[in-house]
Amino acid sequence: MEQMDPIINAREAAVLGLLCESPLYGYTIEKIIEQRGMRHWTEIGFSSIYYVLKRLESKMLITSSCEQQEDKPSRKVYTITDAGLSMMKRTVRSLLTSHTRISSPFDLGIAHLPLIPGKDAVLCMRARLSTLDRTIEHVRQIHKEKEEEKCPYHVLALFDRTLAHLNTEKNWTKSFIGEVERHGSRTTH
Repeated sequence: MEQMDPIINAREAAVLGLLCESPLYGYTIEKIIEQRGMRHWTEIGFSSIYYVLKRLESKMLITSSCEQQEDKPSRKVYTITDAGLSMMKRTVRSLLTSHTRISSPFDLGIAHLPLIPGKDAVLCMRARLSTLDRTIEHVRQIHKEKEEEKCPYHVLALFDRTLAHLNTEKNWTKSFIGEVERHGSRTTH
């Protein structure tokens, strides 16, 4: 999902979307990303925020200005431009209507499953189920916190969707373990 438009990528859209809400400092953007749990559904690292801000500014989608604070060093505040708002609206429409192929390393494991004994594959996938259970519990906890914080419905929906995907993955994995157990150990090497 990285490239969605010739002009803007997913990381840029994540940051630009926040700037649609209000002018922000880079540090504040990081805090909002943390508070909203955005790293559970988008790939934006702390170290890339300022890089993204520079890119958005070079594309004239945002502007920055130095704001002097009493007894503190000046800080840059970033503001979306009209072109940035227009781009973000286009991007939201594109994101809501498009489907992107999802690739997973797990699929590579399935593709090459015959290389290991069935019992080993079952053990690996049971370990995966444990990981999925821990992840589901973690996301549920964040969802609960966001509900208590009275986050908007669309923010809660991001965690609902993540939980739906995780639960579907868990159920599919359980079913596939049964398939592997039925077919036994058919290794190719």
